[in-house]
Amino acid sequence: MAASGADLASIGYHHGSQDALMSGGHRLQRGTGRGVGELPAVAESADPLERFAGAWGQVLRRIGSEREFIAAQVEVLGLLPCAAGLREALAEVLPEGGEGLVARFEGVPDTEVGAAAARVVGSFYQALLTGLTVRSLVQPEAMPSGRDPAEALRRVMAGEALGPEPGDARPT
Repeated sequence: MAASGADLASIGYHHGSQDALMSGGHRLQRGTGRGVGELPAVAESADPLERFAGAWGQVLRRIGSEREFIAAQVEVLGLLPCAAGLREALAEVLPEGGEGLVARFEGVPDTEVGAAAARVVGSFYQALLTGLTVRSLVQPEAMPSGRDPAEALRRVMAGEALGPEPGDARPT
């Protein structure tokens, strides 16, 4: 605990006990997956980037409306370096969370998501979700739209990551 700057008294004050904190972190991870899963389905006929943009738009609106939940989740993440039990509890649910995110974004039941897709694509969605939740606390006024991550993905895949913004002159 000392290495992280957290002390047991502050954990007790804020969370009741280390065990309560670990249990809470486990519930937070599961709650995030359920929250994303409760969003309305994105049109199945949309092309993949449109589906991606629509789904992230819904997720970003949800993030913006649940600041207390997001703040609590980020607080728990900050304790991971010093709380082995919390890391273990979250590690148990990460694969399930990745599977749920892939299912949500692809519009399929969890049972149709293979282990490799859950690991690879699910990890990508989890990383993007974590980054956007932190950003929502740091710069809530500058949150991207769902189209922004889709445009970023399109640019990366096209080798145009440094391309101009629409209406900008191309750098020389």
